[in-house]
Amino acid sequence: MVETKQTLPVRDEEGAVVERAKDFWTRNGRVVTIAALAVIVLGAGYLAFKYLVQGPKEQKAADALAVAETYFRADSLGAALNGDGINPGFLKVIDQYGGTKAGNLARFYAGSLLLKQGKFAEAAKHLDEFDTDSKMVQARAYKLLGDAYAEQGKNEDAFKAYKNAASHFPDDEQNASDYLFTAAYFSSRVLKNDKEAIELFKQLKQKFPRTERGFEAEKFLAQMGVYN
Repeated sequence: MVETKQTLPVRDEEGAVVERAKDFWTRNGRVVTIAALAVIVLGAGYLAFKYLVQGPKEQKAADALAVAETYFRADSLGAALNGDGINPGFLKVIDQYGGTKAGNLARFYAGSLLLKQGKFAEAAKHLDEFDTDSKMVQARAYKLLGDAYAEQGKNEDAFKAYKNAASHFPDDEQNASDYLFTAAYFSSRVLKNDKEAIELFKQLKQKFPRTERGFEAEKFLAQMGVYN
């Protein structure tokens, strides 16, 4: 005699699952629906902001920056910084489009120009707020920030900025070695911290031996009584 399979317990289990699902929906359906709608609304809002607000704003900022950059390359530094009466300069781009990529880059330009004009506190403010994924440009910004701090007598801040510049992009041997030399020289001549200076000159000699600054490091180490 062939035994028949007992399917009833399986059906009972499936029925229990369905009943639990119905019970869950009865108790939580309104909350789930509201949460789903919230996700849809937030997603739609983000897309609308990205493509209808932020996108056009980024383009306007890029267009404004391009004009200021043209003046910058032509050495019309006043127009580059403050505008020409029709087109905005870097400062206006920062003011109007500070949250955009172009507005961020305008901080670097403005900081470097303000530094040339002797407006060191303003230069430091913009350079400190500037941030980029370009390691070479960021390292340069740290160097200029150090100069702005040094001109204000903020020597510890200047020294920190110089070291940041030296370590941010060591693959760029020419500039990185120059920044490291600046940090070492500043430590010795301004901070009067020969111990720190010796350490930095040693790093310079070790990391960038084939650069001009690497050769100079040995001379400065000798002046401080440190020989091979």
